[in-house]
Amino acid sequence: MKKILIGTHNVGKFRELSILVSKKTKKISPKILKIKSPEETGKTFNANAMLKAKYFAKFTDIPVISDDSGLCIKSLNNRPGIYSARWAKKYGSFNKAMKFILKKMSKKNDRSATFVCCLALILDRKKTICVTGKVKGSISYSIKGKKGFGYDPIFIPNTKLITFGQMQKNKKIKMDHRYMAFKKLKKKIKI
Repeated sequence: MKKILIGTHNVGKFRELSILVSKKTKKISPKILKIKSPEETGKTFNANAMLKAKYFAKFTDIPVISDDSGLCIKSLNNRPGIYSARWAKKYGSFNKAMKFILKKMSKKNDRSATFVCCLALILDRKKTICVTGKVKGSISYSIKGKKGFGYDPIFIPNTKLITFGQMQKNKKIKMDHRYMAFKKLKKKIKI
């Protein structure tokens, strides 16, 4: 694969996917091609990842990879889930959305949560691959760390004592939900 369009306007996601995709592959952003993001109307991570990949594929003849991901908190009925980015928009920023979540969680005993990522890869008009990666963990009692993006500063993965936001990027990227999905993708195709 000589080139790939990474179908996201999220700088953090673009950076992580760029690191995961082979160094030999040239990564192209929709911003360079002046393509706006589609409206996410799917009811699942899978549906939104596919929707984005198909949308971006209309504008190019090179392979396209798109991601839909989010934080599912058990005691909040698995919210924000597919609405993770929309919550940040609704409350003014990811920081404000995290404060809202922590306030909602203040009286909850069950702090378990799962980060979910669906990756959709379109190689050509006929072949599409979609995979899901998950990381289980819990919600911290406060916002900790400035190294990640999105909800990373409130998510502590199982087996760790610190949030994704406190971890070194190279450690976080080798254990997060995007990596788990990418590992599955690599079993299906060389990328």
